[in-house]
Amino acid sequence: MAGAEEALRQRNVSSNGNSLQVSRVVVPTEEGKRRDRELDEHVEYEFGGPWGVVAIMTGFPILMYYLWICLVFYDGQLVCPSSLDDIGTFLWRMWEHIRVDASPNAYAWKVYTGLIIYQLVLAWIMPGYMQEGLPVPSLGYRTLMYKCNAVGCVYTTMITAAVLHYTGIFRMTEIIDNFGHLMTVAMIYGFGVSFFMYFITVATGNQIRMSGNFIYDVFMGACLNPRIGPVDLKMWLEVRIPWVIVFFMSVSGACKQYEQYGYVTPNMAFMVLATWLYLNACAKGEECIPQTWDMFHEKWGFLVIFWNFAGVPFSYIYSVVYMATHDPSKYRFSTPTYVALYATLLTAYYIWDTSMSQKSRFKMQTQGITTYRKTFPQLPWGTLKNPSYIQTAHGNRLLTDGWWRYSRKPNYVADWVMSLTWGLVQGTCSPIPYFYSVFFIVVLIHRCSRDFERCAIKYGKDWEKYCSIVKWKFIPYVY
Repeated sequence: MAGAEEALRQRNVSSNGNSLQVSRVVVPTEEGKRRDRELDEHVEYEFGGPWGVVAIMTGFPILMYYLWICLVFYDGQLVCPSSLDDIGTFLWRMWEHIRVDASPNAYAWKVYTGLIIYQLVLAWIMPGYMQEGLPVPSLGYRTLMYKCNAVGCVYTTMITAAVLHYTGIFRMTEIIDNFGHLMTVAMIYGFGVSFFMYFITVATGNQIRMSGNFIYDVFMGACLNPRIGPVDLKMWLEVRIPWVIVFFMSVSGACKQYEQYGYVTPNMAFMVLATWLYLNACAKGEECIPQTWDMFHEKWGFLVIFWNFAGVPFSYIYSVVYMATHDPSKYRFSTPTYVALYATLLTAYYIWDTSMSQKSRFKMQTQGITTYRKTFPQLPWGTLKNPSYIQTAHGNRLLTDGWWRYSRKPNYVADWVMSLTWGLVQGTCSPIPYFYSVFFIVVLIHRCSRDFERCAIKYGKDWEKYCSIVKWKFIPYVY
């Protein structure tokens, strides 16, 4: 980033990893500071304002319960009242499924809370790579240091789970068997942490970009950089809880199939591979996360907290739930179909992984960071040498090379294709596993509109120039 650097540098961290303080101050141009002040003010409501976020906060948990009930108890088919007279009975049946099979029982509290505590402890004590984040305008353009140890934590968790499974202390099949109970506990954590963080942030005077409407500010968040010791909670929750659960839910489904049939279907193996690829990518590329908009601008509210505690792990893997509760004969494919499915996943993954790497490492290069971690796998074309870019009046640079010369969001396109394969893996047995890809494309389109609006404010005419060079928002020559 162009601009003056103050002589504040604290790049050395103590051996116990607890000195996670500011690294340095990187000040943009005066034009850049003016535009950043605009972005750090609450100007208008998003998501339909207070009434919209109330609808989301109440409607989405209900939808999660409904889809799970249809998936498990109604052969994966969407059900509805048969008549007006049946509405009361229908709602009672739905409630009984929740009361009996999704109650927040002691077992679910023990398992979910145990995972949270274990992941927090690992994040705190495991050694990690220290990564500098982007300058944060609200902190006077100070850059924060992030302890990236997800790789060690994730594989320690895998080893721990394997030991617990083979010793019989905790069988992996219990996860999928208790899906409903765990989902309810996850929802409670999502709501509880969201409200707690709002109140504690306001009480300590650390709130930022507030609207003045209570429920809207709980939804969007009040705090920007929540930390416990060396653990950045926003980055921790983005990887350690949702994708760990998603992966182990797939492993649980595979274990259940093996116990029932003596083998694991190619479909379930696909989901184990797909979820491992995603989890491993988040862990091995964790040093790229501090370079994202999520870290230096998005606040930590219900929108992010609930989604990571409950939304991702319990609505993205409906295909696993379906396959674990239905006979494999219902979703058996031909060999060419399996080859096409696996090839599509791996191709999309390659584009997603390398596009994310290209963008993040380009941002690191602008900060003078040229040494990168060599975590597995390092894919070809993940780092661009002497890439083309637009130097903005703000002081930032806009990448126009690599995958980013063809699309403004190539990572979103590849990410969505992967989500689609997670539904295709069970064919046409049930429409519910396609919820992930349908919901995801809506989220991505909405997020793109938010990102592009902010970029237009932040970069002005430079953004117009960028759009004239990189013409396509998503798919080149299509949209």
